[in-house]
This record gives sequence, C-alpha cells and structure tokens, in this order.
Amino acid sequence: MNTIIYEEKNQIAYVTINRPEALNCFDYNTLVELRSVVENIYLNKNIRVVIVTGAGEKAFSAGADLKERKRLNESLVKRNVKAIRDVFTSIESLPQPTIAAINGYAFGGGFELALACDFRIAVPEAQMGLTEVSWAIIPGAGGTQRLPRLIGSAKALELILTAKKIKADEALLLGILNAVTDKDRLLESCELLAGQMTQHGPLAIQQAKYAVQKGMSVDLQTGLAIEAKAYEVIIPTKDRLEALEAFAEKRQPSFKGE
Repeated sequence: MNTIIYEEKNQIAYVTINRPEALNCFDYNTLVELRSVVENIYLNKNIRVVIVTGAGEKAFSAGADLKERKRLNESLVKRNVKAIRDVFTSIESLPQPTIAAINGYAFGGGFELALACDFRIAVPEAQMGLTEVSWAIIPGAGGTQRLPRLIGSAKALELILTAKKIKADEALLLGILNAVTDKDRLLESCELLAGQMTQHGPLAIQQAKYAVQKGMSVDLQTGLAIEAKAYEVIIPTKDRLEALEAFAEKRQPSFKGE
C-alpha cells in the first residue's frame, strides 16, 4: 500500500498521507515517499496549487510514528528527524501555493506539516498542537520557527512549552487557520481557494509567494529589493502580455505559465 496518495485534477495536486490506521503518522518510508512526490510537484509546470490532507476522518497527521521511533537507535532517530525537517522545508519552498486541509488531529509533526503550508483550512472537530515536550523532546521539523513567525513568540512559546492542544475555533482566532468549514465541505473549501488562484497568472502567483516568503525574514529595504527582482522576472513573460491583450480585447486572459 502506498503511504502517500497522489492525484492531479484541474491543475491542482492532491497529496494524501495514507496511514489512517496509524493516524497518518510519519514513519521513515512515508517520509521518503513524500519527498519523492514533492520533488515531482516542484518540477511539474502543470500544477498551480497543492492541497495536502490525511486519509480517513480522524487525523490529518498525529506526527512522528512513535512505535517506529522506539525501535530506532540514536543515529536512526537523527536520520528520521532530518528527513521530516527536510521534506517539510521542501514543501514550504514549493513555488506553487500549498493548502493544508486539516481533517482531524494535527499534532507534533502533523501540525508542523500544516505550518509548512501557505494556507490552513480545518474542520470544527480538528485539534492541533506542538505536543513534543510531553514526550521529552522538542518540535524538530520547523515548529519552533514557523509558529512564532505566524502568531508571535509569546503565544507560540506558551503553546510549545505547555504542549497545549487547541481546537479549530481557537486556532482561527490566533491566526493559525485561514478558515474553519464543515467536514463535508473541507475539500470543496480548499478547492474554492485554489480556484481563486489558478485563474490568475501562475508565474505571478509564484513570484508573489516568493517575495512574501523571502521578505518576511529580512528588513524592509531588503524586502523591497526582493520584490523588485521578483517583478523583473515577470516583465518578459508571455502571460503578462496576454493579460494586456485580453484587457484591450475585453476577454478573459488565457495564461500558460510562460
């Protein structure tokens, strides 16, 4: 059985963690398979948005597979931690926008996966949290860095050091989630957001994402320089000229990502 299910439809990539019997936890094989899928998405010019979710109705992902982790020596634990950190960084670094469809529990590494995505939409029943200190470890796949950047250091530190599990409504108030939606409309809501992006110039979408991501970690003047360079990438594209022609001809543009 594949631990990752991959599908493409209407220029959207669907990535599903497929270990529902283990609450979609990450063992090493799942991480290897996910890394391969992400690498293929990166190279696929036909994909404009990525939606990530978990199989079944209980969990998005409950994090690292602790049953596997218990059997590993220190060297293999380091291997697994590096693998999960690297693959989540590669998801964050995808040029395409990414949406986490949080269909249930998102704890530890599962929450870190959601934080590595650009957008997060959850069902009301979802619970999430960086619970690692309750296992005498710390978040090791980006949680200590991405959560403070999202909601501020004081609140992030509170959630991390207490291993608190929060519900979707609180996560929405904190700014972790973009939206909360009924379980039977979760995928539809994610597709609606994706569709609002796929109708626009894909290269412009990618450069705008790049400018925001890179600009958030530097001073304003450096960020403005990043934005200027990102804009310059767009100027010679066929899509930019197509937008101008479509405007003049009073029609919808047809963007090719060129």
